[in-house]
Amino acid sequence: MIHYTLKCAEGHEFDSWFQSTSAFDKLLSSDMVACAVCGSTDVQKALMAPTVATRETAQRQASAPDRPLSGKRSPAEQALARLRAHVEANSEYVGTSFAREARAMHAGETDQRPIWGETRGDEARKLIEDGVPIAPLPFRPTRNSN
Repeated sequence: MIHYTLKCAEGHEFDSWFQSTSAFDKLLSSDMVACAVCGSTDVQKALMAPTVATRETAQRQASAPDRPLSGKRSPAEQALARLRAHVEANSEYVGTSFAREARAMHAGETDQRPIWGETRGDEARKLIEDGVPIAPLPFRPTRNSN
């Protein structure tokens, strides 16, 4: 695993972990790396200093982590939590049927309603090319979260 500090074109910085440098490069070239704040896929690695683990730094991190998991959320995390709650309360989760449902509503085959779900990148691109109004969400369904 490799940790990168990333920066989007809007200037938002965020951290993410990747399986390897080549995995990061592949995801980035496929527009699969998005800003955690605004969702932009215009992302680059930010300038960062390497972390060199020593016995002292390992002990210090183990005894006093920068932010415990139960610590206060940042403003961006709070905004994402509010967005997620709004989406879940005001739309229907259609799972992996998202592309089919969105296309059927756009074609007038089913009634219009707010939906959210999952689809592959190539399916999302095809929807956009066909004029179906969709937007990526900066979170995954709860069942897919760690």
